[in-house]
Amino acid sequence: MSITVSRTAGRQVSHVALDRPETLNALTPAMRDRLIDLLEQASADPDVRAVVLTGTGRGFCAGADLRGAPTGGERVAGDVSRTLRRGAQRLIGAVLDCEKPVIAAVNGTAAGLGAHLAFACDLVLAAESARFIEVFVRRGLVPDGGGAYLLPRLIGPRRAKELMFFGDALGAPDAERLGLVNRVVPDDELDRTAREWAARLAAGPTRALALTKHLVNTSLDGDRATAFAAEAAAQEINMTTEDARDGVASFVERREPRFRGR
Repeated sequence: MSITVSRTAGRQVSHVALDRPETLNALTPAMRDRLIDLLEQASADPDVRAVVLTGTGRGFCAGADLRGAPTGGERVAGDVSRTLRRGAQRLIGAVLDCEKPVIAAVNGTAAGLGAHLAFACDLVLAAESARFIEVFVRRGLVPDGGGAYLLPRLIGPRRAKELMFFGDALGAPDAERLGLVNRVVPDDELDRTAREWAARLAAGPTRALALTKHLVNTSLDGDRATAFAAEAAAQEINMTTEDARDGVASFVERREPRFRGR
């Protein structure tokens, strides 16, 4: 099996591990589609309140597995863009649109689509040995998987161009300095830290976190009026949840809230 899934904290955290260590967890089409399905299931399952995405072995994800991909022959106009929309872009969209917080626990090399998969996650933890590579230029390719959308929003256009133009490996400490990583931890502490963060998220107000994620992810794509309208709508929706009602009541009653993800 190329992806392993486990649940912890009373099934509240879904741990998803890419499991092709011999290829640094390069994504086959089947793995990509399975990962999309898992993210969509997590969105719809009220028992899942956080997701952790990691890899096995020395790599997080080496990108798309290009072995067996066509390199020549006749193509019909639209074939490449169609494949991209249905594949890499759909995967990144599934991460961005997942209604539960997604933590990337980057245990090793994250290259190409694998790097963008990590950058699309809500929080990124990286082992000290992890590195990120915009490998496309090394193959004479244009970045895909939403890289030219994600990177300028995370670190600005000039830094994004530097990474994409040169394709140099970026170590975890430098990735943290640039703002691509939330925290760098020793290799042997990555799993424990990811589980601790996920447990905290799973104990939080799940619907409020989903709405907050949506507001932040869309904030850079519109004007102030649109952002304010979206904020007001999110507040309206959230105030119908049990967690919001208990959160307000806990403040009045001077007690800790009891969030249930409802």
